[in-house]
Amino acid sequence: MAAAADSPHHLLHLLLLIFSALPLLAPASRSQMTPPPPPPPPMINRYVLAVHKDSATGLHVANVLKRTPTKPIFHLVDLDGGMVWEHCDEQRYVSSTFYAPPFDDYLCSPAGKARFSRTCSGPATPATPGRPGCHNNSCGLLAVNPVTKRRAVAELSIDMFSILTTRGSNPGRPIRFCKFYFACAPSSLLRPGLPAGVHGVAGLGRTPISLQSQLASHCGFPPMFASCLTSVSSNDNRGVIFFGDGPYNMLPGVDVSSGLLYTPLTFRRRGKYFVGVRSIRINWKPVPLNTSLLGHVLAGNGRTRISTTTPYTILEHSIFVAVTRSFTSELSQTPQAEPIPPFPACYERARFPGTRVGPRVPIIEFVMQDEDTIWPIFGVNSMVEVRPETLCLAFIDGGSRPKDPIVIGAHQLEDNLLQFDVARSRLGFSSSLLLRRTSCANFNFTSIAPQGE
Repeated sequence: MAAAADSPHHLLHLLLLIFSALPLLAPASRSQMTPPPPPPPPMINRYVLAVHKDSATGLHVANVLKRTPTKPIFHLVDLDGGMVWEHCDEQRYVSSTFYAPPFDDYLCSPAGKARFSRTCSGPATPATPGRPGCHNNSCGLLAVNPVTKRRAVAELSIDMFSILTTRGSNPGRPIRFCKFYFACAPSSLLRPGLPAGVHGVAGLGRTPISLQSQLASHCGFPPMFASCLTSVSSNDNRGVIFFGDGPYNMLPGVDVSSGLLYTPLTFRRRGKYFVGVRSIRINWKPVPLNTSLLGHVLAGNGRTRISTTTPYTILEHSIFVAVTRSFTSELSQTPQAEPIPPFPACYERARFPGTRVGPRVPIIEFVMQDEDTIWPIFGVNSMVEVRPETLCLAFIDGGSRPKDPIVIGAHQLEDNLLQFDVARSRLGFSSSLLLRRTSCANFNFTSIAPQGE
């Protein structure tokens, strides 16, 4: 009788077990059978500009894509420049997306305190309100020719800007920015001094409307860019400027952003870039210098400026004399050739065997914040062939009272990767990429990355 009384409870318990097991025995639903979708590709946060070296001036020129319809326009690369400016000749500047904000418009505010209200004397009527570079009550500012230092009144303007994306190895699709600030300057500002075919200047300084600042602001990454200038004067051998963090890959698959040394980067005088050099060595021997000229590196007061518009490194007179004497002393057994101004120390090329990093001459070292942070300058960057088969020490006497005791020029920067980490106030530098069997001309511009890469 007890077993019979318990049987309904056993039956109920069995049914509960069967129903609880049904989800495990049922076939998987469609959502359970379909694998999860792949994660979206990482956001593109790097952009790339092609840069070539002008054979006549030794300066470097970027191919900038602007306007609507898009037009490639050559701009001089100016590391010190506070803005992008372009001459806006009435016949030449054609774009359906051009806009010049009035002085009292909020769009004028990025120009900062340097802006002023400008009245244009050119043809402007109610029917013809103006033309690029010439609008009444526009936002004026001063544009500078970085070679001649000449200034001219320019008009703050906005237009479309395009740049190639990259994931580090080759270019991908271009991306367009509809609100890109630049200045319309008079064509007279181009001459003299700028390379032939150049129509403006691409400023990379630490200001709100420089090229690097605008890209970082538009794209939401910390302000950072890297320059890699080629030493070869040829349109087929292009250097590169990266915007955003690495990797930066050069053929044959070398990540040139790996192994960088870092030194503090300071900003003085309208966003120019300075580092600290505490001493100079030649063939590992200290050069006797008045080091008080160089500033206090550890206090963030380095006085060595980096410039892409200075063809060769300029040294304050006493530093120049000391470096030249030490260098020629190391080559005391090598006869000198006739000096070729402005270079006082010249030699026949045949006197020096070739190496991967140029002629075998004494190595010049800039000692940065400590003895472990050295910027070596090998023969390919320390010497220049001024005449056929004649090499000269590629440093210039800057006189006794220059603004900056050392200005590292474009020749010494070539085939070196320099990463300007503006957000963290540091400069990463690679030494000569020729040591790694690559160069700044080895970015793969000839192959376009697939759409999803």
